[in-house]
Amino acid sequence: MKSKPIVLMGALALMMPLLAVAGDAENQKVLAMRKKATPAAEFRAALAAAVTEKALKEGTSMSYGGEFLYVIEGAPKAKLLVDDKPAALETKGALRWHRAVLKTGRSHSMQWFADGVTAGPRVDQPAYLPENYPVAGVPQGTLSEKMTGESKIYPGMTYDWWTYVPAQYDGVTPMAVMIWQDGEGHTRRTGPSRTLNVIDNLTHGKKIPVMISIFINPGTVNGQRWRSIQYDSVNDTFARYLRDEILAEVAKKYKIRMDGYSRAIAGNSSGGICAFNAAWWMPDAFSRVLSRVGSFTSIQWKPGVLDGGNVYPNMVRKMPKRNIRVHMTDGSEDLENSHGSWPLQNIQLANSLKMREYDFFFSFGNAQHNGVQGNADLPASMVWLWRDYDPAKTGQVFTMDPAEKGKPYYRVAALNRE
Repeated sequence: MKSKPIVLMGALALMMPLLAVAGDAENQKVLAMRKKATPAAEFRAALAAAVTEKALKEGTSMSYGGEFLYVIEGAPKAKLLVDDKPAALETKGALRWHRAVLKTGRSHSMQWFADGVTAGPRVDQPAYLPENYPVAGVPQGTLSEKMTGESKIYPGMTYDWWTYVPAQYDGVTPMAVMIWQDGEGHTRRTGPSRTLNVIDNLTHGKKIPVMISIFINPGTVNGQRWRSIQYDSVNDTFARYLRDEILAEVAKKYKIRMDGYSRAIAGNSSGGICAFNAAWWMPDAFSRVLSRVGSFTSIQWKPGVLDGGNVYPNMVRKMPKRNIRVHMTDGSEDLENSHGSWPLQNIQLANSLKMREYDFFFSFGNAQHNGVQGNADLPASMVWLWRDYDPAKTGQVFTMDPAEKGKPYYRVAALNRE
């Protein structure tokens, strides 16, 4: 059975999986029970405690790291696709299930079919790396209270923001800086991004420098969100806002590095192009980019007035090379709408970066327009972004990895129809 591609029209806000997700403890308990000869009634009770009855009837899953358990109840002819491939199901009573150990650090898709009818939507799920989870003995940093600011660069705009300072900050040594778009989503330790866990674990393991993380929400003007105006506009306004307002405010309270070599910027969707945009226009202020399902499309394009992100693949090929390092992720099921094709634009940009021998990395999976892939590989992407960082330096000429030079350009080798 082959699922039909889902075409998502006009959804510019980042979408998350439509799935009732159990907590880590419940997931681990159910996964452990399935490995053993647990009585059916006991196993059913554990499932009921972990997920809703509705989820069980429509088909659901539990996971921890790369271990996945897919379960459906009351559908004797149910079929399951995992990463678009049929999965063999076991049966006990009214329950049918499939156990799998999948590659970590990436997203995996799931879709249930019951009696030939789609039982639930195609869902992307993260196979988290060990650093995504809390680790005993690793000290936690300090998240600030929500702060509210008012911009002068964007007149009349107010915004909410937070800072996260690692436990290793000594109050004397200036910290590196990482800025996160759509910041509030990164402030919940048990949220999908698990960003705070990742920062704690990588800092403790000395895989990233001691750095302050700045989580910033899009601003509002007269009650209207300016997310796309800030994030998708191809100019230097947002970079100036970060440099002259946000970082200037942070520097009043904390000792931070002032060199672009020690600054990274990250975002999803429109936040992804926003991160690239800031580094493109001010590489001396922001040199490390983490773009996930980046909206390199024409959202803010106003012919003859303002460029849209769709121009970046050609700008990278034809304009002077910037000294930046870029990590990108996207998926084959990303958006396709009137603003453009997210998958094709990300492939185009990756090929342009390769052509000009930028220091870049591109991961292309099978996810939809959501944060799942980026959340799953966040530890690896941050290690890649900050690799060979030397606090004794204030600059570095970023060069393409020699292993990348010998690789071919990205090509669309297969289509989802004949």
